Amino acid sequence: MSETVKPVESTAGTLAATALLTLSEVAEALRKSEKQLRWMIHQGTAPKSALIGGRRMFRATDVEAFIVAAFEDAS
Repeated sequence: MSETVKPVESTAGTLAATALLTLSEVAEALRKSEKQLRWMIHQGTAPKSALIGGRRMFRATDVEAFIVAAFEDAS
């Protein structure tokens, strides 16, 4: 009577690779004040973000893509 145990697939690898940044960290990276970044979020011109646990968080990859796109548009 042995039961077959199925392994549980872990998402830890993908979660570990997803660095999250706070509003203040992104504001610093973009050389904006927190107030300016909040206005950009309101206007829809900021990098993608989400409310996680009541805090505005940004993926580092989205912030990097935002900066790269800004330079591509400027050329």
